[in-house]
Formats: sequence, structure tokens, C-alpha cells
Amino acid sequence: MSSSYLPATTDSIAQALEAKTPSEAISILYHVIESPASAPDALRIKEQAITNLSDLLRQENRAEELRSLLTQLRPFFALIPKAKTAKIVRGIIDDVAKIPGTSDLQISLCKEVVQWTRAEKRTFLRQRVEAKLAALLMENKEYSEALNLLSGLIKEVRRLDDKLLLVDIDLLESKLHFSLRNLPKAKASLTAARTAANAIYVPPAQQGNIDLQSGILHAEEKDYKTAYSYFFEAFEAFNALEDPRAVFSLKYMLLCKIMVSQADDVASIISSKAGLQYVGPELDAMKAVADAHAKRSLKLFEIALRDFKAQLEEDPIVHRHLSSLYDTLLEQNLCRLIEPFSRVEIAHIAELIELPVDHLEKKLSQMILDKKFAGTLDQGAGCLVIFDDPKTDAIFPATLETISNIGKVVDSLYVRSAKIMA
Repeated sequence: MSSSYLPATTDSIAQALEAKTPSEAISILYHVIESPASAPDALRIKEQAITNLSDLLRQENRAEELRSLLTQLRPFFALIPKAKTAKIVRGIIDDVAKIPGTSDLQISLCKEVVQWTRAEKRTFLRQRVEAKLAALLMENKEYSEALNLLSGLIKEVRRLDDKLLLVDIDLLESKLHFSLRNLPKAKASLTAARTAANAIYVPPAQQGNIDLQSGILHAEEKDYKTAYSYFFEAFEAFNALEDPRAVFSLKYMLLCKIMVSQADDVASIISSKAGLQYVGPELDAMKAVADAHAKRSLKLFEIALRDFKAQLEEDPIVHRHLSSLYDTLLEQNLCRLIEPFSRVEIAHIAELIELPVDHLEKKLSQMILDKKFAGTLDQGAGCLVIFDDPKTDAIFPATLETISNIGKVVDSLYVRSAKIMA
């Protein structure tokens, strides 16, 4: 960059806006920022120039220049209020986050900013950048470092009673514990986030985040009806804001319907007014799974997994439920195949369902032990023998009730005899 500068005036900003190329506009804005003027109007123009420059660098995917811009602006931050400094710094960090493939750069940038804020004693900004850093570390699967950072930060924020930031940190801690498969702590952190949120006004996007995390935790506990209601609340919040997370909330709503064997509702939800806005691969994937579930077809389920791998297996939330859904479909498919038989070769069932014989034998024996159907495996003949549903004999409950009443009578007589002997 040249050592010359442009005056911090609206004409300079207009000149940058009229530039023919982004590179020319960026050069002009750099020269405006270098202006030594420190009058209130000049500082305001510089702030506008920084915002425009940050937007242009983001559009041009020049992440390293955004990083160096933050270092270059440190003398300027001494001239403006701390609140404006925090807004500019967080804005530049957010712009870097919008550039693809900058995860490591974001982490190192946040660490640099944290060191600078500690030296400058800018506590308000440091706490928010540390929360952002913890979220980035979690996304990068550096869980232990993220947890250590959060544990110290959450104590500090609770002492200051900054409830809005506390909601963010508690929610982030819940997601972190969930990633570590520590469900009790994940639920405890979410409860803390809800408690803090009840005491203040929470923006709709953040409330949607809380509801989304609540749905995820309830789904993990197999409480799919409650999870559905939370996902619905999250969907309504994100849908009103036109937030891209709305489609994921809708996707998880459909997953809950499938998991409670209400796959027929999936098509009606997708074809509703709200669902039609988000028609695409995510909803097509869930519709394919719902069709496979409705038809009890393992083959259709495997086709759906293959065709929509990115939407199903690579989605960490959906992937957690795929194994149990697969087992459910396998059991339903087996029950459908053996329904017409009283005795059938295991090899024939394996051929129909397209599974190895040894794998099928293990699954059938597990289903028999779980009382999914009445039968036995005749391994000598290689056959599965299916029994008729046993009818409950009324004499057994009556006998147990009689024995129980006799026990009560004997106990009563013992108490009376003890009193008489005393």
C-alpha cells in the first residue's frame, strides 16, 4: 500500500463506490483509512470505510487481508468508543467466517484478538471473542480445549451476570457436551440456558437455537413426540426470519414422524404451504426414508442411504438415529417375509432379504429373545419354525392372585397370634 492517503470525507467514499473494479475500490478505501484526521466526522467516515472495505474483502475471498486489517486498525481503535470497536472487530471476524475454508484462520485470528483484548483490558469484547473461539474449536473437534475455555469463561460471565452472553455460552456448552456424548451435562447446560433466557428478552434466532437443541436432546432420549414439538417451534422461528436453519428443523420434524411410525404424515407436511418453500434434497431424503419405512422395505432404505448420503449419513443428528431406524426396518421387513410361513428355510429368507445367512440367524435369534415373534431356530435343518401366537391361559393370573391373598391371610394370622402370645 502507498503511504499517501485520501481525506476522510463522503466524497472519498463516493469515489470508492464508483470505482470500476473491486481492487480499485479496496485501494481507495485503504487510503481513506490511512487518513490521520481524528475529528468526529472523519472518524465516522472511517468507520463507514472500514465496513465497506470489510465487505469487499469478503466478496473477493481475501481472508488474510481481513486478518491484517484488524492489526492495522488497532491505533484507530484507541480513538473510538469501546462499543464501536467491539462492533467492528466482531464484524470483521464474522466476515472471515463467511469465506469458505477458513476454519484454521478463524481460530488463529480469534486467539490473536483475545491476546490483544487482554492486553487492552477490553473485557466485554474478549468474552464474546472467546465464546466465538470455543464454538470454532468445537466445530474443529478440539473438544478438550473448547471445554477448558468455556469452563473459565462461564464462571466469569456468571459473576458479571451478563445474561444474554450467558445464554450463548450455556447453549454452546450443551452442544459441546452433546458432541462428547455426555447427555446429563448437555441437559443441565441447556436448562441453565433456558433459565437465563427466561429472565431477559432473547432474540427469535437465539430462541430457535434453544428449541432446536432441546429437540435434539429429546430425540436422543427417544422422546420423539416432545422432540417434534421443539423442532416445530424452532422451524417457526427460523422460517419467520428466513434463516437457512429452517430446513434442518423441518428435516428433523420429519425424522421424528418416521421414528414414531407415522411416515404417512411426511408427505402431507412436505406438501403444506410452509414445507413447499423448502423442497429440495434434504426433504427428498426424508421422503425416501419415509417411503421405505411405510413399505417396510429394507432395500428401498438402503437405496435412500446411497442416493442421499450427504443428507442422511453425513448429517450427525440424523446419522445417530439411522442405526435404530435400520434395525426397525429390518425387523419389520423380516416380520413381513415370515408372516405367510409356519416353517421356512433360513437360506430362503436370506435370499429374499439379500443378507448373509449368519447375519440373518443372529438377527432372528435376537428377535425371538426380544419376543418380536414366537418361534425357534432349527439349525440342524437350517429352518425357522414359527409358532402360533400363544393364547394367555386365564388360570395363571387367577392362581397368582389366590396365592397372594393366602399370603396376606397368613401374615394377618401371624400378627394376631403374636399379640395374643404377648
